[in-house]
Amino acid sequence: MVTEYTTPEAAPGATANGTAKSAVSSVPDATANGTAKAAVNGYQKPAPKLMVCNRGEIARRVIRTANHHGLETIAIYTQVDALAPHVREAKQAIYLGTNPRDYTNKEKLLQVAQDWGVDAIHPGYGFLSENEEFCSAVEAAGITWLGPTAKTLHDFALKHVAREIAEKAGVPVLSGSGLVSTAEDAVAAAEAIGYPVLLKATGGGGGRGIFLCYSKDEVLSQFHVSQKQGEQFFGNSGVFVEKFIEKAHHIEVQMFGDGQGNVVHLGERECSIQRRHQKVLEETPSPLLTDSQREELAAAAVRLGAAAHYRSAGTVEFLVDEDTKKFYFLEVNTRLQVEHGITEMVNGNVDIVEWMLRLQLPQFLAPLDLTTCTTERSGWSIEVRINGENPAKDFQPCPGTLGEVKFPTELDGVRVDSWIEAGTEISPYYDSLLAKLMVYAPTRELAVKKMKQALAGTVIKGVPNNVEFLQALVEDPRFALGDTTTKFLEGFHFTPRVVEVVLPGLQTTVQDWPGRTQLWHVGVPPSGPMDSLHHRLANALVGNASDAAALEFGLTGPTLKFHCDCLVALTGAVFDASLDGAPVTWNSSFLVKSGQELKIGQVDSSTGVRGYLAVSGGVDVPLYLGSRSTFPNGNFGGYQGRYLRPGDSLPVGPVTAVAQPTSLPAGWREKFAGAVHELSSDANTVVVGVLPGPHANPDYFTDDAVDVFYSSPYQVHYNSNRLGVRLNGPRPTWTRTDGGEGGSHPSNVHDHTYAVGTINFTGDMPVILMVDGPSLGGFVCPATIVSTELWKVGQVGV
Repeated sequence: MVTEYTTPEAAPGATANGTAKSAVSSVPDATANGTAKAAVNGYQKPAPKLMVCNRGEIARRVIRTANHHGLETIAIYTQVDALAPHVREAKQAIYLGTNPRDYTNKEKLLQVAQDWGVDAIHPGYGFLSENEEFCSAVEAAGITWLGPTAKTLHDFALKHVAREIAEKAGVPVLSGSGLVSTAEDAVAAAEAIGYPVLLKATGGGGGRGIFLCYSKDEVLSQFHVSQKQGEQFFGNSGVFVEKFIEKAHHIEVQMFGDGQGNVVHLGERECSIQRRHQKVLEETPSPLLTDSQREELAAAAVRLGAAAHYRSAGTVEFLVDEDTKKFYFLEVNTRLQVEHGITEMVNGNVDIVEWMLRLQLPQFLAPLDLTTCTTERSGWSIEVRINGENPAKDFQPCPGTLGEVKFPTELDGVRVDSWIEAGTEISPYYDSLLAKLMVYAPTRELAVKKMKQALAGTVIKGVPNNVEFLQALVEDPRFALGDTTTKFLEGFHFTPRVVEVVLPGLQTTVQDWPGRTQLWHVGVPPSGPMDSLHHRLANALVGNASDAAALEFGLTGPTLKFHCDCLVALTGAVFDASLDGAPVTWNSSFLVKSGQELKIGQVDSSTGVRGYLAVSGGVDVPLYLGSRSTFPNGNFGGYQGRYLRPGDSLPVGPVTAVAQPTSLPAGWREKFAGAVHELSSDANTVVVGVLPGPHANPDYFTDDAVDVFYSSPYQVHYNSNRLGVRLNGPRPTWTRTDGGEGGSHPSNVHDHTYAVGTINFTGDMPVILMVDGPSLGGFVCPATIVSTELWKVGQVGV
């Protein structure tokens, strides 16, 4: 199946609102519908078809520039990405199928390209961007590969070969070995080099296949793991040994070559703040280097690129010893780098993707002549990577649906490259990167300040992410000083404001009060707490506003691990509850320290069926249709639109009012809760106050039926829930034999609006319609429970 999308207007190129100017010559613009032909050498050329073999933000990034310059852009997508922005923004979109791995299916992608008459392929980064075999096949088919040659991909993919090229180009390299075939050979090489050392899979990248070893035993234990990861992820089990620098900076140089030996650089980037060899924050220029040192580093990168006759965009990565300031070649990334955007921002908003297009599509765009290209480098730029991962669970990737997405694009000097929006489904099949947040300012001090502003204005809710982690990171005094070695995060301590669900209990949901009351007229139930009284009391006990989101649970409560200090309140029916094994008092608030576990067990059925838990700050889930309440039957609201599950992380909102532990006064319920105080001789009987109507006698029920209805006890039916509470009791007597035009049963009437708390006769059985129930129906309703009494129904059991 092939789906085609069109865009009515070409998207403009992104800018960073910086003050630097670019001296790169201008290129022809596209027409509004993107079908313009470029004037080259005085005559018109048809627009080439460009297929972007990627997804997410990098696909959007490439498509944006290509659309701007009038190319016929083609997106590809799998089923999970059917609604992704890159699919909408390309001129055409091709469906690959249901297999999420089809982005790396070389044969299928090449066939698609040939079937659609593609002229060029941009691989983006990741996936097949550095795959020599795919590049060779593309070029053999007569399609332009927008990137380095297959030989370049081959040579720099093998780290031991890349070291040899660097040495021949006069670029310093760390002490290291060639490929070693056995663990014993690796030990010998390590001892000759001197510990500590790195075991490195020669085909590796992204931290895979790399192991730090301080001893012989560690080399022996990790050697085969490095081999296995290299074979598994990169199809190459080769391993070599390299010296490890204890206080190192990871600094890289952006280069661009024309494949003829001409190479330019666009400055360096400091990428030292990493977690498991994955970059977290990047900035340019590096705060470590002096001007002479950065010139020396850039010259080495240019020398290496020229020696390799490098073509297109690439990055030369170095390790720099903080103490000696000596630098050593690490590797070359033979593709457009994730963090290329901040380099563009400090180079007058030059467009590196545009350079790639101009270099290899000169018949359509103005040809790129590197011997005359210049940019003015000024200012400072910082990027953070926003990922859909959970800091409370060792940064485990977290799929799910985003409920709220907001970026501070209104701020001057802020750029966001992203692929997410409210409603985006984060898939478990791909990289966890959600967005790249970049800032530009004239100085590093101002850039750091702007990044703090930008992160404060970034809101991503619905799926655990690292925004709060990044906010804490840029506040670290060491970052302000530029003290950012590769061990930075080892000394960084972060406490996420989340509560982890160890066990969910029974039908535990996030609810707020009063729920979605404004949408009742269009059939959306309000949801919210079944017992709104105890829900609001729980919030009051921790100092929250009455509409803050809290947890509701029934019969069996959840077990929760707190990752931050919180004031917590428990109200409603009384459950067994303990904090790290010590009992806690019900209908009170108490302090919980980070790392403590609150276990809520079985309910005391004589006190009701539902309990409520509030935390100071509230459960910070996104608003959906004006409420944070969960409607499980509709799969929306609350946390992922469902009951809680083990492993869920509930974000805790900011505390706006400081409260102290307290408890409800003795006898509060009898004194304050509700207007009806009539007691039954049966302690298990609950009496509630009602208003007659909207369908009272004599039109529907006999006088005797109404007397029986108000005076007789009813038993809760087992098939009761948040939609409605069914009641077993006396059958009514009717004043009519059928419902006339409403239906065949006397309980039938024309459809009319219901209210929460309405007692609805579905046939001869009364049902109290509750917070998740219908707003419209065709059954008689003789009475409605008043709102101040409705909380009691939320606590009735079978």
